[in-house]
Amino acid sequence: MNKKKKPFLGMPAPLGYVPGLGRGATGFTTRSDIGPARDANDPVDDRHAPPGKRTVGDQMKKNQAADDDDEDLNDTNYDEFNGYAGSLFSSGPYEKDDEEADAIYAALDKRMDERRKERREQREKEEIEKYRMERPKIQQQFSDLKRKLAEVTEEEWLSIPEVGDARNKRQRNPRYEKLTPVPDSFFAKHLQTGENHTSVDPRQTQFGGLNTPYPGGLNTPYPGGMTPGLMTPGTGELDMRKIGQARNTLMDMRLSQVSDSVSGQTVVDPKGYLTDLNSMIPTHGGDINDIKKARLLLKSVRETNPHHPPAWIASARLEEVTGKLQVARNLIMKGTEMCPKSEDVWLEAARLQPGDTAKAVVAQAVRHLPQSVRIYIRAAELETDIRAKKRVLRKALEHVPNSVRLWKAAVELEEPEDARIMLSRAVECCPTSVELWLALARLETYENARKVLNKARENIPTDRHIWITAAKLEEANGNTQMVEKIIDRAITSLRANGVEINREQWIQCVAHSALECARAIYAYALHVFPSKKSVWLRAAYFEKNHGTRESLEALLQRAVAHCPKAEVLWLMGAKSKWLAGDVPAARSILALAFQANPNSEEIWLAAVKLESENNEYERARRLLAKARSSAPTARVFMKSVKLEWVLGNIAAAQELCEEALRHYEDFAKLWMMKGQIEEQQELTDKARGAYSQGLKKCPHSTPLWLLLSRLEEKVGQLTRARAILEKSRLKNPKNPGLWLESVRLEYRAGLKNIANTLMAKALQECPHSGILWSEAVFLEARPQRKTKSVDALKKCEHDPHVLLAVAKLFWSERKITKAREWFHRTVKIDSDLGDAWAFFYKFELQHGTEEQQEEVRKRCENAEPRHGELWCAVSKDIANWQKKIGEVLVLVAARIRNTF
Repeated sequence: MNKKKKPFLGMPAPLGYVPGLGRGATGFTTRSDIGPARDANDPVDDRHAPPGKRTVGDQMKKNQAADDDDEDLNDTNYDEFNGYAGSLFSSGPYEKDDEEADAIYAALDKRMDERRKERREQREKEEIEKYRMERPKIQQQFSDLKRKLAEVTEEEWLSIPEVGDARNKRQRNPRYEKLTPVPDSFFAKHLQTGENHTSVDPRQTQFGGLNTPYPGGLNTPYPGGMTPGLMTPGTGELDMRKIGQARNTLMDMRLSQVSDSVSGQTVVDPKGYLTDLNSMIPTHGGDINDIKKARLLLKSVRETNPHHPPAWIASARLEEVTGKLQVARNLIMKGTEMCPKSEDVWLEAARLQPGDTAKAVVAQAVRHLPQSVRIYIRAAELETDIRAKKRVLRKALEHVPNSVRLWKAAVELEEPEDARIMLSRAVECCPTSVELWLALARLETYENARKVLNKARENIPTDRHIWITAAKLEEANGNTQMVEKIIDRAITSLRANGVEINREQWIQCVAHSALECARAIYAYALHVFPSKKSVWLRAAYFEKNHGTRESLEALLQRAVAHCPKAEVLWLMGAKSKWLAGDVPAARSILALAFQANPNSEEIWLAAVKLESENNEYERARRLLAKARSSAPTARVFMKSVKLEWVLGNIAAAQELCEEALRHYEDFAKLWMMKGQIEEQQELTDKARGAYSQGLKKCPHSTPLWLLLSRLEEKVGQLTRARAILEKSRLKNPKNPGLWLESVRLEYRAGLKNIANTLMAKALQECPHSGILWSEAVFLEARPQRKTKSVDALKKCEHDPHVLLAVAKLFWSERKITKAREWFHRTVKIDSDLGDAWAFFYKFELQHGTEEQQEEVRKRCENAEPRHGELWCAVSKDIANWQKKIGEVLVLVAARIRNTF
């Protein structure tokens, strides 16, 4: 035995011994001492554990529940029917009484379980056998094969290969593929670029890659960029429009297949099957929890204050919205019991009930509220027979004779003679109703109507409508001398009764059928407001539209005497004389206008136009020279240049234009005229220089950009024209005119795909431009035009260009009546659009009578249109400078080719 070996080394440690504790070292525990950590979702070691004990978390919860003796008595753990989830007395002592009670309950359970036990077990056994036959276990399915394993030899067993993953790497490690849809423009672009090339062009290697020495090169798709063979069907053209048509055809075939070929009935509505899906959508848009909360709140309101009508109405409407109509009816009928004097509750009950039941509800409501007008009106609405309606309303008038609404409803159902009798009684019961008095006066004869209106004035001395109706009555019966007297008496009487005389209200009351009454009102207004220019203008326009030339001139003479500074009144007087052929009188009026308004540009130009229209060119030149010296303006210089230009004095026109540009270089029309004069003389370079110089001074002038672009297109520089328009759009964003010209440029060049792309961009930048939408309609193929026109009307409902496009669309489809209606609508919205008048006139030339053609021409002459692309191209042409409106209309219509 080794003496140095300690005697305690082989012995067990004493109880409570901790190594190192004596020298101050404490023990510690590592992960290797307690084993690996377990997740709450990890399975336990027991592979056959029952449900609820199969994971570590389940066992932890069970242990925690076993250790926790305190009951959860929180309100969230309380159920109104079952009470608390746990037992309130589980923590109490388990006494002998409890044991006896549990024994009794156990005996009862055992007794109930023994009843029909054999029958129940037999049925369960049969069900299990049937289930096993229908769905056998895998073990049973392979039982026969397992028996044959006894015949397998050891060599055959050893020759069975090992189980491995025979899939390839991509199948073993799947990655989700990302698919990005390729836009249609990608296919269109690559289809247009041509065929596939398998060899390099010698020119490419000669000039270094893909660069080409030709001007324009790859920047422009023409000339030569689109060979005749590239867009043929043999090259695999991908027409997305045809794909859409094919899809629609396929859908139509599928819808037709569900139709019954014998009876013609169909299960699916081919036109409205999508809209029928609305019935599947819940009628309420809120969350179900919100509805429950609302229901509880309304229930609380009803229980707190059962005599509050809005609570019952709101509860019924909530149930109606959620689809529980019968519950809503029951609630509202309960509301009528609790609130029998509430008119709204009874009306809501009548609304929710079906026909006959609603009548019974209304009858019950009348017994509780015999003075309610709304209930009587509802009762009349529920009746379908006219005689029944009359009976209800007459019964109502017995109870409520002073209701104007009931009288009006009753009178509307009667014949004129019976209505007159009823109105006689109505004005006695309701003497302060203006409508009833006026309705009675309209049904009476002239003499009786005068008496009725006199009685009405006595009962209602503060209403102007009775006086105006009396004046119209006198005028309608030819007693025009009384009209002005009645209007004067009306003003005096109304002022005496403290009524404020509002000029606008009186003028609005004027009807076109009562011209003398209108004249009397205007005369009194002018007497009260003699220096008001707006009243004189309204009166002048009224005489122009409804009076004679003599009455208009007399009115204008009085107008300029009271408002000598109103230039428009002087000009209207001069124009009236000129149209009547009295040129000296027009000159004298303008001379007086010069004295009242010296150096007025409008009067100078009116005098020049008068002389030039009457072929007095020298007098016009002298007037313009005086105007340039005394009142020099850009418009005066422009008219001077135009006069010399139309008379053929090109040199004088150019000289005046240069002088004008020295003073007014930012006036775009002068640059346009300079360029057009040069272009007329076929001096392209000078015209280009004039337009370019003008654009430097006036970069926001759309007509200048258009003139320069069209000049380049005219000389064949299509690339330069395109570049000019792109530059113009950069300097003038959201400009529909420039976008429209860009689209038309590509269309004229035959590049319809590029034109459609540009149109899409234009509509994105200017979504409410009517002129762009009208052009987009006719860029589409014929089947798609109608859909495009609907989109255009949604965006620009009241735009004249869109309305004109729709009219042209109906015209192209030979829907003559609809086309005429839309033409009328267009010229009514914007009578200044000359193109609309020209298309309308062309339409009537092809499909209308001579009377209709003459009517359109006269209406156009009265409207005096000044705008429109086609209209301005003809009216501003130098060759047509002396043409009248009617002549210009004929010329524009002759230029129209209805190839749309």
